[in-house]
Amino acid sequence: MPGIDDWSGKTVLIVGGSGGMGRATAQEFAEAGANIAIADISIENLPSQFLAIKGDVTNVSDCAEMVSKAVARFGRLDLLVNAAGVWVEGESSKMSEAQWDRTIGINLKGTFFTCRYAIPELEITGGQIINIASDAGLMGGAEAAIYCASKGGVVLLTKALALELAPKGVRVNAICPCDVETPMLEFQAQVFGGGDPDAYIAKLRSIYPQGARQRFAKPAEIAAFIFAIASPRLAPITGAALPIDFGTTAGR
Repeated sequence: MPGIDDWSGKTVLIVGGSGGMGRATAQEFAEAGANIAIADISIENLPSQFLAIKGDVTNVSDCAEMVSKAVARFGRLDLLVNAAGVWVEGESSKMSEAQWDRTIGINLKGTFFTCRYAIPELEITGGQIINIASDAGLMGGAEAAIYCASKGGVVLLTKALALELAPKGVRVNAICPCDVETPMLEFQAQVFGGGDPDAYIAKLRSIYPQGARQRFAKPAEIAAFIFAIASPRLAPITGAALPIDFGTTAGR
């Protein structure tokens, strides 16, 4: 008989799924038998067994199509994972409207509208939503005001949706990772490292309390955490913002 964590016949839609954490999450659920739909602005080189949906989360009609195409292909939706995200940093007095709009559009607006269109389908299956926020959604960071605002918004959006959807049998949670070894982290170091990406990475790592054992999280570790939270074994967990951060937020 299938185990409690068997996902055979169930459908997982991962928005922003072509990147490190999203791709690892897709693989984690695929190994448990789930039908996988990945929606992203770039869908090249995705495994052929996944349904690839091209779309931009800042476009509301694309958010609707991501959900509708996944349901049209697989007949149901059981889990929405919002993994699309972009980083920006710099002195707030020098930030532009374009930087605000892009970051909020991808990180917060896109998360809301994919949830908005997924909710009716998730009510049918008693499904759930897992939003990828950030440790920066739980604590402030100097020169990261826009990013912190976007991810803090995701955290409170998650809590509000959890209360709204609990009577309908839908769970909503956020995970709040620290820095993860992904192309996004490499991008940060190259673009915002002031010409010294190694020093930038060293500064990021310095906030971790592990001393000589300091390291960043790996995409597979984030995926395993998402898979665990999605398990029926953890049905009481909803409305949570769960750190996975080596303790970076523990004392803040």
